[in-house]
Amino acid sequence: MENKVAMSQVLDEFRSFFGMQELPFSLVPNTQYYVALPSHNECFSMLLFAIASGDGFIKVTGEVGTGKTLLCRRLLNSLDEQEYYSAYIPNPKLNALELKRALAHELQVSNCDQIKSQNLLNEINKRLIELAKVGKKVVLVIDEAQAFPKDTLEELRLLSNLETETDKLMQIVLFGQPELDEILMQHEFRQLRQRITFSHSLNRLNKSGIGQYIHHRMMVAGYLGEPVFDWSSIRLLHKATQGTPRLINIVCAKALLIAFSKGQQRVKKAMIKTAINDTEGVNYKLNWLMG
Repeated sequence: MENKVAMSQVLDEFRSFFGMQELPFSLVPNTQYYVALPSHNECFSMLLFAIASGDGFIKVTGEVGTGKTLLCRRLLNSLDEQEYYSAYIPNPKLNALELKRALAHELQVSNCDQIKSQNLLNEINKRLIELAKVGKKVVLVIDEAQAFPKDTLEELRLLSNLETETDKLMQIVLFGQPELDEILMQHEFRQLRQRITFSHSLNRLNKSGIGQYIHHRMMVAGYLGEPVFDWSSIRLLHKATQGTPRLINIVCAKALLIAFSKGQQRVKKAMIKTAINDTEGVNYKLNWLMG
């Protein structure tokens, strides 16, 4: 109990020291911390337009840690519940039958666990027609789509065939790592590839984007002062993380803790170096790191 109290006290002191109500660099994809950077804004606008158009697959790719899941959550939160019915599959390591069952669960198909596999697609189709009749457009959002087994990708294409004479019954949005593009370029997936009508690749952050990103997260957490990270720290962050938001969060969280432990409200370059040396996945090969 004493350890728990001590931990809570340290966190309270840390937040109070920087004048914050929350920890600004958590890895949880909280949409309140979304930063309207050019690449993400462009992607989000594309998603809204593509969904409004109501046709085809939509694909978003980006390297590990570039904010795909956060963007995915923002999209789901932005869909008007009066017009759209959203289904979300965050773990696509499913075989073809498991995919249909997961979709049936999301669509609230009655007794879907008891439906025989050969009847499941028909029941999903019936449910989609029911939703269409009450004016609901169904959007299926899949995260980490590069993890789909090949037979499941083919099943996904078959699901996209469900339609009325005038409209598709379901739109499918794929979020995935660049490996997804490599998979879809294979000859056997040419039919699925041709159905992707909109796509976007997320960029990493440049130096000015990193500064904006850090300051925005600090302000959302409650910080009201001048930027805590100076320009030399941001340049170092850019070199070490290559502009990957997840790595930026990890290094910044550690650097803030170092500043707090020293009683300093500004993060210096040396603190960033210390944080980098304690972080997996950053660029250790550059000469500047040893300087």
